[in-house]
Amino acid sequence: MTTAAALLYSSSSSLTCRAFTSTNSRALNSRLLSKSTRPGWLATSSNNKWLNKSLFATIATDQSSSYDLENKSKGIIGKYDPSLFESEIYKWWEDSGCFNPDLNKKEDPDDKKDPYVIPMPPPNVTGRLHMGHAIFVALQDVLARFHRMRGRPVLWLPGTDHAGIATQLQVEKALIAEGSSREEVGREEFLKRVWEYKEEQGGHITRQLRSLGASADWSRERFTMDEDLCVGVSEAFVKLHEKGLIYRGEYMVNWAPMLKTAVSDLEVEYSEEQGKLYFFKYVVEGTDGEEYLPVATTRPETIFGDTAVCVHPEDERYKHLVGKKALVPMSDEKRSIPIIADEYVDMEFGTGALKITPGHDPNDYAIGKKFDLPIINIMNKDGSVNANAGSRYDGLDRFDAREKLWEDMEKEGLTIKVEPHTQRVPRSQRGGDIIEPLVSSQWFVKTEGMGEKALNAVKDGDIQIIPKRFEKDWYYWLEDIHDWCISRQLWWGHRIPVWYVGETGESEYVVARDEEEAREKAVANGHPEDVVLRQEEDVLDTWFSSGLWPFATVGWPQEEGKDGPTDLNRFYPATCLETGYDILFFWVARMAMMGLELTGKSPFEVIYLHGLVRAADGSKMSKTKGNVVDPLETVATYGADSLRYSLITGVTPGQDIPLNMEKIEANRNFGNKLWNCCKFVTENALKDASEDELQEIGVDGPMTKDEFENLSLPERYIVSKCHSLLADVTQDMEKYQLGAAGSKVYEFLWDEFADWYIEISKTRLYEGAGGGDIEEAKAARRVLVYILDSSLRVLHPYMPYVTEQLWHHLPRAPMKEGNAVHSLMLADWPLMDDESPLVTSDEDVNTFNCFQALTRSIRNARAEYNVEPGKKISATIVAKGKLKEEIAKEIKSLVLLCKLDPSDVAIYEAGSEEAISAGAVDSVQLVVQDGVEAFLPLSGLIDPVKERKRLEKQSEKTQKEIQKLAGRLSSKGFVDKAPEAVVAKAKAELAELEDQAAKIKSSLDALVGA
Repeated sequence: MTTAAALLYSSSSSLTCRAFTSTNSRALNSRLLSKSTRPGWLATSSNNKWLNKSLFATIATDQSSSYDLENKSKGIIGKYDPSLFESEIYKWWEDSGCFNPDLNKKEDPDDKKDPYVIPMPPPNVTGRLHMGHAIFVALQDVLARFHRMRGRPVLWLPGTDHAGIATQLQVEKALIAEGSSREEVGREEFLKRVWEYKEEQGGHITRQLRSLGASADWSRERFTMDEDLCVGVSEAFVKLHEKGLIYRGEYMVNWAPMLKTAVSDLEVEYSEEQGKLYFFKYVVEGTDGEEYLPVATTRPETIFGDTAVCVHPEDERYKHLVGKKALVPMSDEKRSIPIIADEYVDMEFGTGALKITPGHDPNDYAIGKKFDLPIINIMNKDGSVNANAGSRYDGLDRFDAREKLWEDMEKEGLTIKVEPHTQRVPRSQRGGDIIEPLVSSQWFVKTEGMGEKALNAVKDGDIQIIPKRFEKDWYYWLEDIHDWCISRQLWWGHRIPVWYVGETGESEYVVARDEEEAREKAVANGHPEDVVLRQEEDVLDTWFSSGLWPFATVGWPQEEGKDGPTDLNRFYPATCLETGYDILFFWVARMAMMGLELTGKSPFEVIYLHGLVRAADGSKMSKTKGNVVDPLETVATYGADSLRYSLITGVTPGQDIPLNMEKIEANRNFGNKLWNCCKFVTENALKDASEDELQEIGVDGPMTKDEFENLSLPERYIVSKCHSLLADVTQDMEKYQLGAAGSKVYEFLWDEFADWYIEISKTRLYEGAGGGDIEEAKAARRVLVYILDSSLRVLHPYMPYVTEQLWHHLPRAPMKEGNAVHSLMLADWPLMDDESPLVTSDEDVNTFNCFQALTRSIRNARAEYNVEPGKKISATIVAKGKLKEEIAKEIKSLVLLCKLDPSDVAIYEAGSEEAISAGAVDSVQLVVQDGVEAFLPLSGLIDPVKERKRLEKQSEKTQKEIQKLAGRLSSKGFVDKAPEAVVAKAKAELAELEDQAAKIKSSLDALVGA
């Protein structure tokens, strides 16, 4: 164990928090710089006084390498292989301090942009990466990178949760394997073991989050058991208690016997399971067993906790028994209980008689309160039955007690029958054991008033939920909210800041921030200075401390009420809380309640909810099903960018995400396409450019209208499409339509830039393709760089690694003053000012769309007539007015794209004699749109003799297949005996063959006279 770890735990610590860890140095009033073995050069620290900015900048400058220059000097080598550069790029970002909200931009007193703040949902400190983590990293990183590039100081605040139940469970399992238990080793030794386990296992999850490209500010990484966060937890408890919102009481709770703790309703999962329904006799007292009420139960062992039998007051079968008593089966003292009547009982359901067990059933608990029935607890904390079950069953496991009791009742003639019964079984979400409802003394938060504030925050628009449909769930849950049980019978966690006064008993207690304040309060209440104080053994629900996350992590309560640019004032409330819809109530609603109650402000402006990542078939990922996709293995195979892009695009907010490897592989291919596009631009298009030209074409802002208007049609088209894309993507991302925005970038790069403009640019760059004009070539190089640079910028939030790697190879404008390094992640977004729209031309887009339609028509004709790929054909184009002029200027592009014979291509004005003559030639006529046609001479498309022979042979083969299949279908034996699906398939095949035959005949008819 490390020296630091040895100082962690103290049984006298009121909150069982640790002041320092070997990897996380924590202090209330300072932040310490230390070495770290992780990719970052700062050890994580968590005080509200952040590092001096100049010191931070100096260290970053000294320790960051010129990765961008080294990368550029090597060129774009080989094929796209993300494993060769992703980790290096991340290290460069983190070592350079790129994730710090204050280091990346030049200080400008006139810049009034508010910070964009995202609190990272803290994963379990000892957890391992799964797809649930991957989706939140992908989405939150998109938001962080986008707003960072738009010039806002971005704080994406990371951290981990102590995960009370999950972490304690692992250490308890280890002790059991050693033949010991937590009770045997004692609290102090147990907590020592937990801290050691945390030191050994903690840190993996944050390193794994980094591998996905998370641009969180790791210098501010928090842990829910940090000393100052423990102070915040204590402060929250005390303040809520002072407001009368925390109380101690005896209520029905969900008890997890394996964990030996209460759990909240939200931590109970129900499953349909096969069980048994036991019917037995409740003998009426004084009848010698002659008269009884038939009763059914799924849990016979709870009979010992029964305090009444209830029937409907109008039930003629049992009306005469109301007011009498029934004997509890197998009770040592032959205990009798009243027979009562209440309209709650459904006469038509079951036997019409209910056993009432107020101590072990929520509904019975309510009836017990109504009739003032006694509450009998028959269960020990470990799920065994206690002495209230009688001497024969005392100490037996609840399920063993069930079997033995039923055997004994059978011997006594008290059983009626047992039937199979499917029931909803409540299980602990963490431990998996069956929950036992029981009445217990616990600490609760009154949630009605707090819930109303959170509900109104959404209704009034103070908090926006995306997607909006989840507002209904928000309202439903908060309108029917129950008090929140916040005590847990665990040892790992924030120990409840309550001290009981005196050596025994719990009737008098004080609530205080620490033991010193507790003693002061006890003395003020009339007790001597040396009064014995005993701290509450229970710890707080993990969600209690997590509920403080947005404000406790930025300086609450230490900076509360302070003026000036404190972190609490700057970074709270947060801008966006992004998380899965499955913890909307576990965590999000509780944060809203706690934030509003303790700070008077909604803790965030936007709640963005993502769906669950599911298997390709839409089912839940499960190890037992073998359909779990491991994000780390996926990153190793395909790269982080491909996984991120697959998780974000193609889905809408709140929608579950079916993930398949084909989609991830396709997005890896997209990365490869981008790689090759950049290789073409840097290694081909720019190879003849001078140094002066390269400096001139580096992108330093949007293209001006004057430059735009001096370009040719294809250049004006691609710039217009790019500018429209930038405007759409920016608007979508500001509105949190992240999936739609990402898909649009993909479509533009693949369908417009790669498929069209890169091909057309070759007619400007290469003499063999019609190029040779110096100015035309320069314009093409400028547009290629401009479009690729702009595209890399808008794609960067989604695919940060490959875009960063490629951007270094483009001509770049000088680094902006104030940036840590010349990195794409710190570059300006292409559209910084929403008030200054980028130049576009709808007319140019429509004109080029016509050119594209013409190109597709000629290509389709080549395919239809099976023209050999390398053969160049003749063409006559007929168009009118400006369309003719623009197409004429781009004849060389048409020649390249359609493989036309440049010496036999003509373009005529529609209606001219030449156009009319072109139509008279034996040609294939292609009508592109009104006023635009193309004529392709048949003699150039095919060899009529060869084509006729090929078609006749194909026709003969098709007719034989038709006759064979038609004969089969005309057979009554086949149609009557074959399965319906087989017959239907045969009919579909016949229809397809007949369609093929018709097309072949049409082609043969067209050859007549050729």
